[in-house]
Amino acid sequence: MDFKKLDTVNWGMIGTGDVTEVKSGPAFYKIQNSKLVAVMARTLDRVKDYARRHDVSTYYTDAKQLIDDPQVNAIYVATPPSTHMEYAIRAMRAGKPVYVEKPMAMSVKECEEMNTISEQTGIPLFVAFYRRGMEYFNQLKQLLSEGKIGTILTVDTKIVQAPFASDLDPQKHSWRINRNIGGEGYFVDLAPHTFDILDYLLGEIVTAGGNAINIAGNYAVADTVVASWKFKSGVLGTGLWTFSSTQSAESDTVIITGTRGTISFSTFKLTPIEVRTDTGVEMFDFDRPQHIQMGLIQTIVDELTGKGASPSTGISGLRTAKVMEQILG
Repeated sequence: MDFKKLDTVNWGMIGTGDVTEVKSGPAFYKIQNSKLVAVMARTLDRVKDYARRHDVSTYYTDAKQLIDDPQVNAIYVATPPSTHMEYAIRAMRAGKPVYVEKPMAMSVKECEEMNTISEQTGIPLFVAFYRRGMEYFNQLKQLLSEGKIGTILTVDTKIVQAPFASDLDPQKHSWRINRNIGGEGYFVDLAPHTFDILDYLLGEIVTAGGNAINIAGNYAVADTVVASWKFKSGVLGTGLWTFSSTQSAESDTVIITGTRGTISFSTFKLTPIEVRTDTGVEMFDFDRPQHIQMGLIQTIVDELTGKGASPSTGISGLRTAKVMEQILG
């Protein structure tokens, strides 16, 4: 079945958490040919307040009512991962394209099921790996394609964070460290961003493995992960993630090594890109977008209105899910 292109994308948003306040939500009503027409949260006071502050005319406390709303023709799923598959499949079966937050779902099996429904219904499925739509990472892609550091050999990533205050109090633990809602903790919340952008920059990862352990004992899920992987091109990768260190040791670095030099950047802090070769060091910096998902959402609106194509789909999201599952075992 072919999806009929839209004149205007009228979004319905399920979930009104922190990510929707600045990172994503306003983009839906600031982009041309895009509107945010309805929002849903389980708590009435919360959803009314969000709708008022973002000037959204319609709000619900029931996801089914939002999905069935005839004025809504596309769905943004901004809930924790445990409900991504359920809401995405409901929306696609209702004939409405879906933009789902990352991680795409709780398992490879769930991601595959979402893609199967997308294929069967002909309804597009997109995943919020929004770095694919940012100038910062597209500059990286250009530098690599130009052969700025020669033939790529390896990539190494390192994320070191101190625990949040809430991590130290079981009564205040976030859903992100609840295995039944968020998966295997902060690794599952953050590492997919790095793996997805490496997929975008360097191609598909075909094999991966690793070890995950809880060392500090602040919560039940893993707080430290090490991994290695191989790209289809033959490039090798290594990574370290730990979320129980100290602020003075915090790190957010990715280093790509080639036959003529290195490119260093960060996944989250967006520090200036550094290109280091025998001829010297070049730095590339960019303005940080106010709404960090806006670039990717623009590509989705463009695809749904027949003006382009988005680089972050259920197919690319599945590849990252497979890498994560191989590492965690």
